[in-house]
Amino acid sequence: MMKKTPTLAFAALIAALGLSACNTIQGAGTDIKKTGNAIEDTAEKAKPK
Repeated sequence: MMKKTPTLAFAALIAALGLSACNTIQGAGTDIKKTGNAIEDTAEKAKPK
């Protein structure tokens, strides 16, 4: 049982890092989407009428 403990700890660490990465990627996607919307709004305002 002693040899499985480091393996389980390592697996838990990898799982925790993987889950936190999902939040980071989702946040980056949200930021990119907001930036795109701002560029689109600026382009619409600059368009000749």
